[in-house]
Formats: sequence, structure tokens, C-alpha cells
Amino acid sequence: MFPGSFPVGVSKPCKWVNLKNTSVTTMPVKAIKTISSARNGVGAFILQCKRLDFHYCNFGGSSRGMLSFLTKDLAAFAREHPQIEIRVSPRPAKHPVIKGHYINGHEKAICVRNLEPSEIMKKTNILKEANGEKLKRTKKPVTSLNESVRGIWSPYHGDLRGV
Repeated sequence: MFPGSFPVGVSKPCKWVNLKNTSVTTMPVKAIKTISSARNGVGAFILQCKRLDFHYCNFGGSSRGMLSFLTKDLAAFAREHPQIEIRVSPRPAKHPVIKGHYINGHEKAICVRNLEPSEIMKKTNILKEANGEKLKRTKKPVTSLNESVRGIWSPYHGDLRGV
């Protein structure tokens, strides 16, 4: 701690000097007990995707692009994103799928049958940047965790004018 600083909740006596009677009175000063809430992206960013699973078929025609992606592009992607766990597993007689697992417990899957490796890389980036939440319809264009500075509007406030 810094000199002169006090932990939250500890009161520090503050001296006030009365110049007329030269008497000293003390008044306790308390810190504000507010805890900041963590918001992703403010201060430090935590990637929401924790694991990507790549499923493919060795002999299926729809997995041709996925096999090419796995042999050429996946190693570079894994080097660029060491915080994401990557699993590769065969699924015989099934279409290729990429599954993203997120820290909130949700998962998303994207079928990549008959796609080129560049298109599969785009789908992989979509899963990497997602947060696992389902898509919701937004009713208001702006959402905020902070309440309004002006307060809640009411027709009874302000200048009342007669009709």
C-alpha cells in the first residue's frame, strides 16, 4: 500500500481546526464501497472460445477441402492461437464439421461439406470470434450496463405549461 492510503472500509480521522477557539475536532472519512464489475475487453481481453474440434471422413468426397485444410493450414492457425485447444478426429461416413466449445459451457457446430480450405478458414475464424451465445433479436440499438446520466424521464418533471 502507498503511504497514507487505507484499505476499503477503514476510516481515517480527518482533523479540522477551528481558528476562533483553536480547538481540534476529528471527523471520520470512509472510502466508497464500490466494486467494479469485470467487462470483457476493458483492461484485458479473454477469448471466449476454449476449444475447436475438427471432424472429417478419410474417404468421403465432401471432406476433400477439410483434409486439405488439416494438412496445410491448421498448423499455422494453431501456432497463431495457442490459447485455443485443437482436436482433430475422424468420423467415418459423416460430413465434415467444426465444433467450437466456449467458456460459458455452450458449443456451436458448423458443417463444412464441399468447402474449399480458404472458406473453411473463414468458418474457423467465425467460431473463434464467437462467444457461444445464441443470436438474439435486439430491440434497442444500444445496450449499456451503466444507467443514464439524466435519469428516468417523466412527464411530471420540468417546465409545466398550460394548454
